[in-house]
Amino acid sequence: MKRPRRNTKKSPIADAGEARFATVVEAFAADSRLAAIAGAYEAGKKERRRFGSNGLKLDGKIFAMLVRGRLVVKLPKERVDLLVASRQGERFDPGHGRLMKEWVTVGPSRASWVELAMEAHRFVKAAKL
Repeated sequence: MKRPRRNTKKSPIADAGEARFATVVEAFAADSRLAAIAGAYEAGKKERRRFGSNGLKLDGKIFAMLVRGRLVVKLPKERVDLLVASRQGERFDPGHGRLMKEWVTVGPSRASWVELAMEAHRFVKAAKL
């Protein structure tokens, strides 16, 4: 028996988000110190079905990803609080109803995705030290 086809048509928000996330990846690729992160992301595009395969990673830890056409980044709790208070972002809910303290989600028309992804990279890198 055939399975019913899923609606694979993307929403305009998802399309806009993918385009904006592509500029984030391009910015990482343009920086020689971060190019390996962009390269690993591009190489992992074939694995899109797994959770987290659509994210930028540092030592296997995701710091920025695209979820339903929105940028999701890991930042210090205080910074997330500021972004939420200024209505530039919302706390990230991975789907189980529990909001994440150090993760914020930003829509396509909000704050600079490149700057937020770079900030998230610095945060995760500093946590490693």
